[in-house]
Amino acid sequence: MTIVVVKESIAASAEAVWEILGNFGGIKVGGPITAFHMEGEGVGAVRTITMGGGQVIERLETFDPEQLTFSYVITNQDCPLPVANYSSVVQITRDGVDACTVEWTGTFEPRGVPEAQAIEIVTGIYAGGIKGASQALAG
Repeated sequence: MTIVVVKESIAASAEAVWEILGNFGGIKVGGPITAFHMEGEGVGAVRTITMGGGQVIERLETFDPEQLTFSYVITNQDCPLPVANYSSVVQITRDGVDACTVEWTGTFEPRGVPEAQAIEIVTGIYAGGIKGASQALAG
């Protein structure tokens, strides 16, 4: 199993970052994402992200707004990402009134590409998500 961890500090309150990253249905269409669909609410909700000529189907496994953490899995084997048996956990830690740390951890088996390439792709997704939240709150 391959593990990727991206841990970054954000100069914003943990609650403000949670409002963005903790919104499982908050994926925006743009860039590589050409469509987005959400079914259900809370644990068990399923989101379908269309990108790269395929779909990434993810199911929310845990959601704890008090501990500022959630986890999800990719459920479809024909996902365009080069991963199999993928699961991820996002944890936001309060570092002060206007500071927090986001730790985004994923475990998976590389599929169809060398492990280093799969790590690079997953790391880019996590870093991009954290950067997006940081930029949204910097305004």
